[in-house]
Amino acid sequence: MISRIKSALDPYIIALLCTVALASILPARGTVATGFEWAANAGIVLLFFLHGAKLSREAIVAGAGHWRLHLAVLAVTFVLFPLLGLAVRAIPGLPVLIASGMLFLTLLPSTVQSSIAFTSIARGNVAAAVCSASFSNILGLFVTPLLAGLLMGGAGAQLSASSVEKIVAQLLLPFLAGHLLRPVVGRFITRHKSLVGYVDRGSILLVVYTAFSAAVIGGLWHKLPLDQLGLILLLNVVLLAIGLAATWTLGRVMGFDRADQIVLLFCGSKKSLASGVPMAGVLFPPAAVGVVILPLMLFHQIQLMACAVIARQLAGQNPGEGD
Repeated sequence: MISRIKSALDPYIIALLCTVALASILPARGTVATGFEWAANAGIVLLFFLHGAKLSREAIVAGAGHWRLHLAVLAVTFVLFPLLGLAVRAIPGLPVLIASGMLFLTLLPSTVQSSIAFTSIARGNVAAAVCSASFSNILGLFVTPLLAGLLMGGAGAQLSASSVEKIVAQLLLPFLAGHLLRPVVGRFITRHKSLVGYVDRGSILLVVYTAFSAAVIGGLWHKLPLDQLGLILLLNVVLLAIGLAATWTLGRVMGFDRADQIVLLFCGSKKSLASGVPMAGVLFPPAAVGVVILPLMLFHQIQLMACAVIARQLAGQNPGEGD
């Protein structure tokens, strides 16, 4: 078990933690901060362009027929999880900063790459996973900001005309452009997956550094002591456990075969760091972004560790499937 958990530790998570530490020690200020903000915005545009370019229409067509499965994933992602987020926010005595970050976490779409990877490891329906995860991310470009504006207006989330313009300009249009240009850039992306991965993750690191710099200057670590960090970890573990149990149970109740149950388990229970960080940068004031994305960063690592163990266990139970 320990070796499995160690293997799930992603170097990217270590890089994220180092970025937070750097921002805590040497936050960007003044004109330097302005330069990093411009660079972060450019990184977001490039990030979503690459997401669109990596989306395979063939895989979506292959998995699109499983509409009941896709609706179940979307219902868990955008109905069940937000309800859980509201329940967390209603906990008596819960600090406002933690409540806001946890609620924002529950409003996000599913991951794409890791959901598909874990589905493949567990011998699930990979084509349906590609379709479900992609649908979740595309719909999340609209649903997440809408839910944040409706449920988190008091926490600083702004669904104003300017924020809608930013979402369209920085997230939606680059995504669509990347997908439309896939016939042109698709081969390059396939041949240079490692390079594209570095650009993808580097963009997120840049946004995280910019966000946490503003948060540190605003007094983040004075407002959020270590005991509250421990509370965030506990809430994340409970939230993920509920999500995993609910998706697996729902798959059985709806009569899905095992391959589709695995898709619902991984696509329905996970939350996207790659989508959440840029969206937080658009929806929240700069000083609030670091606080809002902290639960998401911790949840991301927890879900990777847990799902890596679960995927291997499911594969061991069905060694002949998916070969």
